[in-house]
Amino acid sequence: MLKKIAFGGGCHWCTEAIFQALKGVSRVEQGYVASTGENSGFSEAVIIHFNPEAISLKRLIEIHLRTHNSTSNHSMRGKYRSAVYYFSSSQQEEAEKILQELQQKFKEKLITRAFAFQNFRASREEIQNYYKKDPQKPFCKNYIDPKLKVLIEEFSENLK
Repeated sequence: MLKKIAFGGGCHWCTEAIFQALKGVSRVEQGYVASTGENSGFSEAVIIHFNPEAISLKRLIEIHLRTHNSTSNHSMRGKYRSAVYYFSSSQQEEAEKILQELQQKFKEKLITRAFAFQNFRASREEIQNYYKKDPQKPFCKNYIDPKLKVLIEEFSENLK
């Protein structure tokens, strides 16, 4: 049975390409996610539909943390919120526990937080599947390829 989780961190073009490359991920929806309270504004993100028997939530979160700047609270965090968006209270508990466990793999403090998923707005059709449509574009070469290199070096067993 498929589950879903949403991730925000960097450009959704980058995030989309990373998760599209993984075994166990059947669909990636690129767009903007809003949570609640002070995080109710939309921020670039993706919704991942995955098979937990093929790839665990822990592995997905670890990949997310390793492929965006999850320890930097830079000035663009409003547009690029570093987040795991959960869809249920049990998923919230699991995501928060995983984030605490994975903290020990990082020298600096993680800024990535678990937030309630509230709303989604899909990207324009012409920018969806950005990397797949033309991996030779300068943006892809300069920003997405280095992140995919991390996948190859650290998570090759999870690649399609």
